[in-house]
Amino acid sequence: MELNSKAPAGPLAEKWDKHKFNVKLVNPANKRKYDVIVVGTGLAGASAAASLAELGYNVKAFTYHDSPRRAHSIAAQGGINAAKNYQNDGDSVFRLFYDTIKGGDYRAREANVYRLAQVSVNIIDQC
Repeated sequence: MELNSKAPAGPLAEKWDKHKFNVKLVNPANKRKYDVIVVGTGLAGASAAASLAELGYNVKAFTYHDSPRRAHSIAAQGGINAAKNYQNDGDSVFRLFYDTIKGGDYRAREANVYRLAQVSVNIIDQC
């Protein structure tokens, strides 16, 4: 069995630039004849699906999760977190550990995450 990526031929720096000028486009009058499949409902997938739907395309979005709202982009946490435990903050190593595990859909290696939560204060103080 041969696996074919169907990537355009040619030098890496030029292959997609040349390909986009030779690709057949969908006539705007025919856009309702085709279904656009979007795999993933994170920020990128949901944005693409919404933009294409606004343009009038039939969009079918597929996600691994039971709800499109449970995509990893929605559960993602930004920035750098640390268990600094300022006065009346209620922060702790365990709270940071639990929040990190929960944000990772309970798939992280707990021992590693707990150690990261323990040393997080020292890491932040060095920055």
